Amino acid sequence: MISEKNFVQNEYNLQVENGSFQWSAPSNIALVKYWGKKEHQIPANPSISFTLNNCKTITKLTFAKKQNNGTFSFDLLFEGKPKEDFKPKILKFFQRIEQYCPYLKEFHFTIDTENTFPHSSGIASSASGMAALAVNVMSLEKLLNPSISEEYFNQKASFLARLGSGSACRSIKGEVVVWGNHKEISGSSDLFGVEFPSNIHDNFKNYQDTILLVDKGEKQVSSTVGHDLMFGHPFAQQRFLQAHLNLSALKIVLENGDVQQFIKIVESEALTLHAMMMTSMPYFILMKPNTLEIINKIWKYRTQMQIPVCFTLDAGANVHVLYPENVKENVLQFIKDELVGYCQNGQYICDEIGAGAVRCN
Repeated sequence: MISEKNFVQNEYNLQVENGSFQWSAPSNIALVKYWGKKEHQIPANPSISFTLNNCKTITKLTFAKKQNNGTFSFDLLFEGKPKEDFKPKILKFFQRIEQYCPYLKEFHFTIDTENTFPHSSGIASSASGMAALAVNVMSLEKLLNPSISEEYFNQKASFLARLGSGSACRSIKGEVVVWGNHKEISGSSDLFGVEFPSNIHDNFKNYQDTILLVDKGEKQVSSTVGHDLMFGHPFAQQRFLQAHLNLSALKIVLENGDVQQFIKIVESEALTLHAMMMTSMPYFILMKPNTLEIINKIWKYRTQMQIPVCFTLDAGANVHVLYPENVKENVLQFIKDELVGYCQNGQYICDEIGAGAVRCN
């Protein structure tokens, strides 16, 4: 059984003076949602997600050996400009991972990062951002200790990313990723994400996700606050059980290709997530009127045209429209004809299943 101790790194060569790495890491969209966490970023229930391809964070990590190694030292640039309000989150991340990466105080870092999608608009920018930073840190660790395996690299990168943002652990490797212990998913762990261990049916290969940007502004409530509201929530335990059952059902669906059952599970999960927020104390409604308009349009279109298109939501107003690749032309025409008018400035992002983090240099 893998524990946190497996990721403590004590063997490294500090002869390295300077260098840089650059990685891109994608966002992901949960099909079975993670909502509620325990201490140390441990999920209260397991989750499963599609890794995206186009919505990603690209981060360059430049490092140089420094004389005074008593503190963390880094500069942070977002889209090439200093971004002071991001720095506390990075500092907290470094503090959390120091026991696993004790070499961090030996270097001064310049972190230069950018997104291919709007920041803080409900497309899990913290997931892609922390995943991109984690694989950069692991590239440095690999330089300091070349003996580490690719499996260990990816596992520890997911482990570290989780300590920055829980769902970030699902953005390291794999098209479909499970995070959280589940009795039917071999190798599943609360500590890191694992690639879905079974063969995925052809119906779900290259699945499409068109993200309708209903509201590009800052979220009303941060994910951290939202997760905390599950403490003492009257329906929390039933929700955690439901997530386990839905993941069991979705495992079968992904293996046998039952798209109709996929739709039922995924839409129910999305609405349950928002129901938990509406019934917490304090309570939140993160959907906008246009979110509901889009959902009703999707339901009507699916019934009338018999095309297997469905929606999911993260903790925000934007709508992820999910559908198989073989109906892409029809669904994109439907989006242009009937849904774009509900998007802020008519904006939407076409995405699809991707494979995870990729080194750029």
